[in-house]
Amino acid sequence: MSSSADPQAAAGSPSSGIVVRRHASCVVEIELDRPQSLNAVSTDLAREISSTLRSISADDETRAVVLSSSSERAFCVGADLKERSRFSDDDLLAQRPVIRELFGSVRDLPMPAIAAVHGFALGGGFELALSCDVIVADSTAVFGLTEVTVGLVPGGGGTQLLPRRVGAGAAAHLILSGRKVEADEAFRLGIADQLVPKGQALTAALELASMIAANSPIAVRAAKRAVRAAYGSAGAFDVEDVSWHTAAVSADRREGIAAFAEKRKPNWSGR
Repeated sequence: MSSSADPQAAAGSPSSGIVVRRHASCVVEIELDRPQSLNAVSTDLAREISSTLRSISADDETRAVVLSSSSERAFCVGADLKERSRFSDDDLLAQRPVIRELFGSVRDLPMPAIAAVHGFALGGGFELALSCDVIVADSTAVFGLTEVTVGLVPGGGGTQLLPRRVGAGAAAHLILSGRKVEADEAFRLGIADQLVPKGQALTAALELASMIAANSPIAVRAAKRAVRAAYGSAGAFDVEDVSWHTAAVSADRREGIAAFAEKRKPNWSGR
């Protein structure tokens, strides 16, 4: 990661899947950079993000983190289903710890994290945003936990984090239907904390990050811990993991991924 105070200083390459920029020395931007796949999360991308965020967690100079996207159409569309279409059940289960580490690395950041969302934030992409402390969305943003439409359960914290934002009923409605919501509705529901005009999400997120970074880093980190403590036990994410495993080894999951790859409606067996 670059240590330069130059807002344009960056580390990373297109092959790594992310670009890291340091803004005004105290704010770090992690840009998802797989635009050709709408930032779909492959195994390699998950590892790269986790490794970078764990390094940032140990950096006392960083006071705020912003997650952004280089894609014009999406923040992140979730898991790389093209990669998963080639997976056996064993492959999928082997990937699971990598994916859990990804979301854990966002939630465990000691400094505040802000998601700058435009375009699609679906499945695991929505969960990346939910794992942040604040979501800034522009008018093009579309959110959805769409896992049930391909025979899976949200497995990146969505079943736990969405109810804390919108309430149990609204969360159940969205999770069980797989319905997508556009920016205005997302703001009304409380999914997005700040709604800005098209193309302004990153600018607004960096402005907020700078505002946070101007405060006492000790106080900000302590306040974040206190806010997170109100969410309840981390064991809730283990309950979600058990639910994910139930769906992951099912015939319906295999059918759901196959139907997605073949661009057809799934034929659910309920097994």
